[in-house]
Amino acid sequence: MNLSQLCKPLFTAVLATIAFSAAVAEVPAGYDVQSSEAPELGVAGEYVVGTKDRTITLPGRVVLTSVGPTGSERSIGLRIWYPAASTGARARAVYRHSMKTPTNPASEILEQGTAFENAIPAKGKFPLVIMSHGFMGWSEHLSRLGEHLASRGYVVASIDHQDMSFDSLPGFLLSFGNVLSSRSLDQRLMIQRIVSPGFAKEEPVLASVDKSRIGLIGYSMGGFGALATAGAAYDAEAEPFAALPTSAKEQVMQTLPVANVQALVLIAPWGGQPDNRAWRDGALATVTTPTLFISGNQDDIVNHNDGVRWMFDRMTGADRYLLVYRDARHNIAGNPVDLGESPAFDAIGYAREPVWRQERLNQINQHFITAFLDSTLKKDQTRRRYLDVPTPIASHGKWPAAFGQTDDGAYAGDGQPEYWRGFQRRWATGIELHRRSANKQGKQ
Repeated sequence: MNLSQLCKPLFTAVLATIAFSAAVAEVPAGYDVQSSEAPELGVAGEYVVGTKDRTITLPGRVVLTSVGPTGSERSIGLRIWYPAASTGARARAVYRHSMKTPTNPASEILEQGTAFENAIPAKGKFPLVIMSHGFMGWSEHLSRLGEHLASRGYVVASIDHQDMSFDSLPGFLLSFGNVLSSRSLDQRLMIQRIVSPGFAKEEPVLASVDKSRIGLIGYSMGGFGALATAGAAYDAEAEPFAALPTSAKEQVMQTLPVANVQALVLIAPWGGQPDNRAWRDGALATVTTPTLFISGNQDDIVNHNDGVRWMFDRMTGADRYLLVYRDARHNIAGNPVDLGESPAFDAIGYAREPVWRQERLNQINQHFITAFLDSTLKKDQTRRRYLDVPTPIASHGKWPAAFGQTDDGAYAGDGQPEYWRGFQRRWATGIELHRRSANKQGKQ
């Protein structure tokens, strides 16, 4: 079986999810970061947020082209969100992305942010969080998560991998081959660049980064890269890499120092599913980084049961959690994209989940990612109370109430020990949270 045969189903799925016109006439209104339905840690924190966008040049590497592999420097984007001291007269950011698709040359996606462009950074040292998007994504696709974490005391650097656009199966194979050979390398080299001694002078908003506390969030192909970045060596004989040219395969397999990452968040990570498995069983056990998996149990792109669960079960060297959205597919991360009036169905397939509201997914993701990063990078053990839930199935939680009693949106706390902490009564439903300790398997 060759790469073309392996990737035709994925090509069809990706084509269905990006081939649309989503031009927006004007910038949508900003979103409510203090939504009263959000779980406790899903609302914004104490900091005003600043943001900056820049281009980073990384060392040369192998790039696949229509005429064969070539070598060149790699310039990619970096969107930074950070705690700010003041906004001055700065304007709020508007995130723009021009999406080129097979059926539409360019469509502009606009998102009104809450961060202020080039705001004055807050004093102090903050953990660094690297974000890495999925195939054909962009750095601001998860801007709401980036802004949220910055408001809670993190410097967030979101990579724009600038995946090659395509309009045919051969073009898709070239683009996807470059993703296979570059995702982890982009992440490792970007981390090295940010923590290098002189980079804070080049980019002052990163001077507040605490280089000893680094987290990595990867969505889909970003998760595929993040696992390798954390130390899980790819299987050189695995099907996804079989059709790569020798130079590109050597690039994938080259030995690089494992990034100094203390927390790993893998959202719908690619590469565990049986037909495109990128690791042997033992490789995942070498990762010791505490990890939060997030998955939809009906994910038909990365295969929840035989892909994500396979990864989760075999990462026996790490303390890990698995947050599951019941009846969700692959679009469990990313901003709710404004599609305008009467959008085409393929546009809906790109931007939304069949069952879940994107706003709700964002709120819950923000809640649990904050709890996880606070407990691992900030060593705030009180946050473990949000993760070590009393029952793995949220709807099995108990919050007794008298007839006619209302709780006015109060969060579950010490007085509701059998309910998921931080959620409102009746509002913790449709999700599961499983925990495994390092060197232990099976149910705990």
